[in-house]
Amino acid sequence: MSGKKKVALAACSGMSPYGLVARVTSADTVAETDDTISICMGATSADREGFRNLIKKYPIIAISGCDGDCTQKILEQKGVKPLKNINVMEELDKTDLNPTDVCRLDETGEECVKYLKKKIKKK
Repeated sequence: MSGKKKVALAACSGMSPYGLVARVTSADTVAETDDTISICMGATSADREGFRNLIKKYPIIAISGCDGDCTQKILEQKGVKPLKNINVMEELDKTDLNPTDVCRLDETGEECVKYLKKKIKKK
């Protein structure tokens, strides 16, 4: 573990290509760094006891898939204001990257993940 305080990543769990990019970006970032953990948005939405405490323990970066910003809204409904909200669709609109599949990453989807991981690691 590095000397930094851990940050939790809460990724979109929606069924869009952008939601898939959010989830893979979160999972990859957690696997590649010592100072991040992931939050399960399904368990958070379902108000599972362990997650009620977890979302209050660490600062959270919400990774929303689309302009609905559901991840951020769910956290706020649970009384948690995310440190930052990264909207995958908005971020990728700044590039020529466009994910195309809701359940499998193709080459373009992997490029989307690489781009977003860099943004998250800067935060």
